[in-house]
Amino acid sequence: MKPDHASLMSVLFSDDGSADSSAEFLDRASMMEVRLQAQEDEITLLKSSLADALRRIQLHDQLLPLLKQQLIDARCPQSSDADQCHWTGLPRQMQSSQGRTLGRPGPSRLPRPEAWRGRTPRMEASRQRSQSIKMFIRGRPITMYIPSNIQNYEDLKMEPPSERLELDWVYGYRGRDCRDNLYFLPTGEAVYFIACVIVLYHINNRTQRHYRKHTDCVRCLTLHPDKVRVASGQTAGVDKDGKPLQPCVHIWDSTSLVTLQQIGLGTFQRGVGSVAFSFADSGVFLCVIDDSNEHMLSVWDCNKGTKQAEVKSTNEAVFAVEFNPSDSTNIITCGKSHVYFWTLSAGQFTKKQGIFGKYKKPKFIQCFVFSLTGDVLTGDSEGNILTWGKSAADIKTLGKGAKGQSIMRQTRAHEGSVFTLCTLQGGALLSGGGKDRKIIRWSADLAPERECEIPEKFGAVRTITDVYGEELLVGTTRNAILRGTFSDGFVAIVQGHVDEMWGLATHPSQNIFLTCGHDRQVCLWNTKEHIVDWCISLEEYGLCADFCPNGSVVSVGLSTGRWMVLDLLTREVVSESTDGNEQLSVMRYSPDGSFLAVGSHDNFIYIYNVTESGRRYTRFGKCNGHSSFITHLDWSKDGKYIMSNSGDYEILYWDIAAGCKLLRNRFESKDREWASYTCVLGFHVMGVWLEGSDGTDINALCRSHSERVVAVADDFCKVHLFQYPCPKLKAPSHKYEGHGSHVTNVCFTHNDSHLLSMGGKDTCILQWRVIGGGAVDGRLEKQGAALSTFTSSTEPATS
Repeated sequence: MKPDHASLMSVLFSDDGSADSSAEFLDRASMMEVRLQAQEDEITLLKSSLADALRRIQLHDQLLPLLKQQLIDARCPQSSDADQCHWTGLPRQMQSSQGRTLGRPGPSRLPRPEAWRGRTPRMEASRQRSQSIKMFIRGRPITMYIPSNIQNYEDLKMEPPSERLELDWVYGYRGRDCRDNLYFLPTGEAVYFIACVIVLYHINNRTQRHYRKHTDCVRCLTLHPDKVRVASGQTAGVDKDGKPLQPCVHIWDSTSLVTLQQIGLGTFQRGVGSVAFSFADSGVFLCVIDDSNEHMLSVWDCNKGTKQAEVKSTNEAVFAVEFNPSDSTNIITCGKSHVYFWTLSAGQFTKKQGIFGKYKKPKFIQCFVFSLTGDVLTGDSEGNILTWGKSAADIKTLGKGAKGQSIMRQTRAHEGSVFTLCTLQGGALLSGGGKDRKIIRWSADLAPERECEIPEKFGAVRTITDVYGEELLVGTTRNAILRGTFSDGFVAIVQGHVDEMWGLATHPSQNIFLTCGHDRQVCLWNTKEHIVDWCISLEEYGLCADFCPNGSVVSVGLSTGRWMVLDLLTREVVSESTDGNEQLSVMRYSPDGSFLAVGSHDNFIYIYNVTESGRRYTRFGKCNGHSSFITHLDWSKDGKYIMSNSGDYEILYWDIAAGCKLLRNRFESKDREWASYTCVLGFHVMGVWLEGSDGTDINALCRSHSERVVAVADDFCKVHLFQYPCPKLKAPSHKYEGHGSHVTNVCFTHNDSHLLSMGGKDTCILQWRVIGGGAVDGRLEKQGAALSTFTSSTEPATS
């Protein structure tokens, strides 16, 4: 995974709207991020190459006396005395019964003395070459040993799996940094977006439909006056090679989910920030503001998809745009320190700015609506609602004879920003506050009538939409959608994380899963009810998790090296410990639940004995041998061995029963069966890697419990489904889009009915239904115990 700039992004896309005014700084930061990542990759590779070179030198020094002794033995008489003479000159460490070598672990340990009698080192090397194959990541060779049941590796045919994925449910909502993105359709569905998916959620039937034609994160949304058509704009994004993709606006039918028009492809820069349909002419035109430095304002014919006019808006952030509901030639925009009134005539725009006069000029104009009398009402960062009307402009500011809009009235509304305004039938107005989290109902003449406060855990009010009569839907800054009334209060019908997520685990026997991330939230979700069973807050980031096989507790690894065990029913911490002072990357219980392995960024794997049904943990040992941070690990089916991957692309094996001993001869582990398969490097998943991968292109993978398929989370917003095993490069797969950021983790449910995938910065969890399979078995058939004979002088290699 590439380095993130979560703190930078939170500043650039904060509620004060400073994103667009810092666009140039964002570009420079992105370039520095790429350069920093390249330097870190080179350092990792150099460290790895140095460790490998030292190992080879040491191994050569140990083999040299053995080779000399072989030459002496060739002249010795074949007798018992010759056998005694055969090993006379060996160093002490090479005479041990274990045949160990010093230094870093290599592809295989030295064989025991008996194995060398009558055989030259060259012949041994040739025999092992015939049983291995190499793949290369960033130029580093990684040796994979072919299992005994593969008779002829070259003849293996890789096919896409018969199983497929179908998007079943989308968890989350993007309210943290987007506005006016929640609408209610006559069909009884709430329409909103997260990542690349626009969700149509029936609030009574609790069902979802999904519009999935966008290729990157959706940023804005608006509803046509006919209440059927929807316009949605996306960000530009980048492809897998880092090249920018072109943003656009889709106009689509909310009933059939058919795309009616694609507007502006190749016209907009960086992304689409705001969209609005005209009302006076029943939605003939669409207004768009892009995310370029000048925030280009353009008007398009919805039916023809052609541009009617375009003008540079402002270098400051723009938050909202709307047509005057009674005149499609008048358009209003607002944002950082401005309100602009635009007039479109003969394809040309003229601009008049709002005059604040005696009133304090706010830092941000967050939102605006039109009253029934035609006045414009704006909500600002000072907590005021301003009523705008026509008056003579300030001649000193705009010049003699200029006309502008001035403030007719100021109404104090909220403590902190007014994030949203919503007009109701009959002329009443709703306002949503930031700091005070209040929703206030105002009469047509702006007299307060009712108010309520939403719970603090859901954040501030981001947007409000009217449902039926008194009922409202409220989108919040902590990515939740609430449903309720002033009388009965509000409850969450949609919840989500609000920052980058990494930790994901599914229950061993129930339809629940757990997530954790940089927002310090640990959430337990129900895959059938599609709700959050519970959510708790931590003092540190949660980065990894795993359920105990008995299903009563779950362990969560944190960013400081601390980890805790939670009781699923009481949510209480039943045990906690700290291993090192660096972040933990993987937690994994043994199949019988008697051990817990904790992988850390300090290069160690800590092993704990587990007793009292997962409530008591005592340190058993520590696996010491990796030269970089631990990324993934798996237990063998008998619970005695561990396979692990590290940040420098090592594959190591450990004998836990023998005291966390490193198995230096990796060849001996080629036929071992694994209870799970989440390691991204290994013979059985070699085919999931693309040619030229740099080692960070795959963040996670997970084998199904049936051992038929393997799901892959890549760094290019995609989820892949391969057959399992998948040991040949360029293996075909099914690819699925929906995430708008790097996919950080994937995991199958206990019965393989669903796959869960989680995005990083898009804060989105996608639940995929696994369909198909039938009688087709994607597994490789056993082909006998005999290994194929490869040419001794050539070792198969893939890159």
